[in-house]
Amino acid sequence: MDQLLKLLRENAALTPAQLSKMLNLPEAEVAVKIKAYEKDNVILGYRTVLNEERLGVDLVRAVIEVKITPERGGGFDRLAERIAKYAEVNSCYLMSGGYDLLVIVEGNSLREVATFVSEKLATIQGVLSTATHFMLKPYKEQGVLMTREQNDERLAVAP
Repeated sequence: MDQLLKLLRENAALTPAQLSKMLNLPEAEVAVKIKAYEKDNVILGYRTVLNEERLGVDLVRAVIEVKITPERGGGFDRLAERIAKYAEVNSCYLMSGGYDLLVIVEGNSLREVATFVSEKLATIQGVLSTATHFMLKPYKEQGVLMTREQNDERLAVAP
């Protein structure tokens, strides 16, 4: 992966001026590369990882294992894309193993997530089964530790 993309992936708030110093490239060249990546859909968006607990945000998140029947001529793609379009769906992945799709959803309450699963997701033709797991507490999200304590404690080494 291009070093510019690696830097942006770690911290999308870096300015072209900061990136140009880090990469030893002219600022204008960095800005042109970023625009080209955006135009070519290499860079699809920018996100900020928030500590929602500190903000008092009480979203309910769930990970849902979904088994589906692949469609003739479309495989898993059409159904996965249909599921991914729901506003409640944060992420949707094709998986190997015991289920086909991993769907991450958000809602304002347990009832809202349960209603999405029972009335929208499970009723789609081709969905064979779902297994819902509620996320209780995040410790690390998108590579970012959710606690910023500077603790240099080392783990004990067992003999």
